[in-house]
Formats: sequence, structure tokens, C-alpha cells
Amino acid sequence: MWFVLSKLYWQFFSPVNLLIGLLVVAVVWLLVRPRSRLARRFVVVVLLAVIVLGVLPIPWLMLRPLEERFAKPVPPPASVAGIIILGGAVRPNMTALRGEVSLNRAAERMTEAVALMRRYPAARLVFTGANASLFPNEHTEAAVARRFFGEMGLDADAVAYEDRSRNTYENALFTRDLVKPRPGETWLMVTSARHMPRAVGCFRRVGFAVVPWPVDYETPPPGTPYEFSFDMQDNLQDLNDALHEWIGMLAYWLIGYSSEPYPGP
Repeated sequence: MWFVLSKLYWQFFSPVNLLIGLLVVAVVWLLVRPRSRLARRFVVVVLLAVIVLGVLPIPWLMLRPLEERFAKPVPPPASVAGIIILGGAVRPNMTALRGEVSLNRAAERMTEAVALMRRYPAARLVFTGANASLFPNEHTEAAVARRFFGEMGLDADAVAYEDRSRNTYENALFTRDLVKPRPGETWLMVTSARHMPRAVGCFRRVGFAVVPWPVDYETPPPGTPYEFSFDMQDNLQDLNDALHEWIGMLAYWLIGYSSEPYPGP
């Protein structure tokens, strides 16, 4: 039930969808009541919100604390028992339709897995992810990952695939049950930097100690001056991603999926 509710909530209340919905309401209101001063003001307010959120560095300011919360270990571990790759970077349905591996803007999760396996050839590679769609089908992220790793030159059959999880908490729970980590082992966890706090909270909640290995950054390192961007589509997508993580962290903590509201090192 929680999974269904979370998906339905985000369909209606994600920032981009909400802004579009408000804009549609504003236009319809103005068409029905063209002389309404309140309707005109509402249209102006919604348009200003779109411009402000799409141009000013609000998404950047919301993403940076998430992405800076965890850093890669320095120096990197000399050896690791395993490497966990969280799903969310592949598009199962598009892969099936086009007949070739399709990645999204979180593609570095997959490419970093290949680089890490070359660095730690003796490590056990585990991919976790099924289908996070509200209406899942037979196409899974794990199946796409198997194909991707094979095409990248890895022994795809040597990788462990967890293909039941639909969200981050299930990633942690089912991966723990699959690999049965032993005390003292070092396991790297690879996911997008903005997603790392929520992911770490879930793994801690199920008692699986992991070493964060964040990738897929959307903000520059601290000290780098902000460069104004008029790419409203990209800025609004960053806003979507940031709010998704902040709201997700709080919700996971409230329902007991995460060890704390804002996991940190």
C-alpha cells in the first residue's frame, strides 16, 4: 500500500507536474472569467513561480547538501568484499522497445560499476532493482543490467542480480538477504550522490553496513561559484530530484524504512 501511495502522490505533487497543473487551472480560470482580477493575478503568480524556480539557483541550493553529505573514502579501500549497484539508471521498457540498452541521467551508476570491477576484480558485484513503475511488467532493471554488463565486457553471469525490489528500502532488505554480509567485510554502495543519504539510511535500518560511493553529481564542488543557467527544463528537473529526496527521506524515517531523518557519515 505504501508503494502505491508514494507513486500516486508523486504523480500529482511533483514540482513540475504541480506547476503544470496550476498553470492549466490558471488558464482555464482566465478563459472562463476573463474579467476576473483574481484570475489574472493567479496567472501572473504561477508564471512567476515557473520562472523563479526555473532560473534562480533554488534547485542547486537544495541539491548541494544532499550531494555533499557523503564522499568517497580517501584513500579508497585496498580491497572490498563486494560492490552494490542500486537500480534507477536503466529504462527497462525502452530497452525492450528499442532492442538496445537504454540509460537515463543516472547512467554513472552503471558505468562506475564497470570501473570499480576493474579496480577490484575479486569483489562480488551485486545489482539490485526490479521495476519501480506503478504498473510493473515483465521487463526488469536487473535484466537490462545483465545485458549492459555483458556488453561492457564483464562476465554478466558472475554478477548477482536482485530482481524483486521496487524502492530503496527493498533494495537494502533484499540485497542483505541475498549476499548475507559477514562482520568485518567491506561493501561499497554505488548510487547517485543526491540519493545517497536516503540509501544509507535504509541499509543502516536493515543492519547492512556499507561504504558510500556516490556518483552522478549535478552540482559542482564547494567553493565553485554558481553559474546562472537559463535551461529551465534542466533546472526544474533538478528541483524535482531534490524535493523527491528530501520528502523521501522524511517519509522513509516516519514509516520506519530509514534509521534517521537525515543520515550522515
